[in-house]
Amino acid sequence: MTRPSTTPATAGEVFTLIRSGSATTRSEIGKLTGLSRTAVSARVAALQSLGLIADDDEGPSTGGRPPSTLTFANSSGVVLVVAIGRSRAQLAVTDLAGTILAAEDIDKSVGVGPDELMPEIAEHLSSLLAQVHRAPTEVIGIGLSIPGTVDVAAGASLDSPMMAGWDGVALAPYLTSVTTAPLFADNDANVMALAELSERRESAPNLLMIKASTGLGAGIVMGGILQRGSLGASGEIGHTKTAAARGMKCRCGDVGCVETVASGWALVHALRDQGRSVGHVRDVVRLALDGDSEARRLIRSSGRLIGDVISGAVNLLNPEVLIIGGDMAEADELFLAGLRESVYGNATALATRKLQIASVSHGAQSGILGCAVLVLDHLLSAREIDLRIAASLHT
Repeated sequence: MTRPSTTPATAGEVFTLIRSGSATTRSEIGKLTGLSRTAVSARVAALQSLGLIADDDEGPSTGGRPPSTLTFANSSGVVLVVAIGRSRAQLAVTDLAGTILAAEDIDKSVGVGPDELMPEIAEHLSSLLAQVHRAPTEVIGIGLSIPGTVDVAAGASLDSPMMAGWDGVALAPYLTSVTTAPLFADNDANVMALAELSERRESAPNLLMIKASTGLGAGIVMGGILQRGSLGASGEIGHTKTAAARGMKCRCGDVGCVETVASGWALVHALRDQGRSVGHVRDVVRLALDGDSEARRLIRSSGRLIGDVISGAVNLLNPEVLIIGGDMAEADELFLAGLRESVYGNATALATRKLQIASVSHGAQSGILGCAVLVLDHLLSAREIDLRIAASLHT
């Protein structure tokens, strides 16, 4: 593989090769980039000065002195992650490879505001840092996700009727007691899509991520790039109108949204109306997995109704894979059977010819891993590394 650009590879691009495992020796870097030995050594030295790579054990010899192996120093910093849902918040500390070092869930009341929840999150994050014996100065960034549309630049919820009290509230200031590292925020389905992309970047650069939980949402990746839309509102499939919900009022204030008949909160209300004692969609899933016929019917129907809505997206986007995550994905084939029925029945034969439909790769950890990817893809990008090196030369 040769580099197509006529400009020399930067230190950031060299780091990308080492981080991905595409190159593990100076010789391999030279072959892949066309850089001279001196240029490779200079870039490696710059990366070592930032603590991002290290010389590991000697590599295999091909005659003469064995080459030293260059490795990504993934323990040289940590990332804090916060995945806020409508009934719980998932917290974790990861290393720079996205490996979870410690994690904790916080159950919360539906409708709790940021002034109540965020200070509690800050306390728990400090506790998790202490648990893994890492200092606040070792945190390179915070990844945070919330339901609904997110103003990525402001790090705040944007016009989300389901996040009452959160609209426009910047979340970074709540966490300055933990660290001064930058905060990156995005929608919950978007970060789950990033987690999947990190696993499937080569095999599925076009993917559609559906989060089916208390609410419904989608993350869209085209050409290996997350698509947020002009206002960050892409993927709001839960409030797509469907004939099955005609005249029914949604919690967003509108009528006819697919959430009113297919979301987790709709299934909970349906069972409660029958006198059943359920508090969350996770309860509905448990009942279904235990063989409860009504819970099973509702979950399969949910999959079918969601499939009706997203079959149009499959026609429009033609992804390689359609991935299902969230609490209802825990029902696995029961939910997927209804969804497959609708998607394969309503989308075009060409769009579904090679389409894969599968559950998320990381189960319940998909959200927190996606939050880590959100931070790492930005702060460890070639461009950011080059900016850090440039800044270090001027200090």
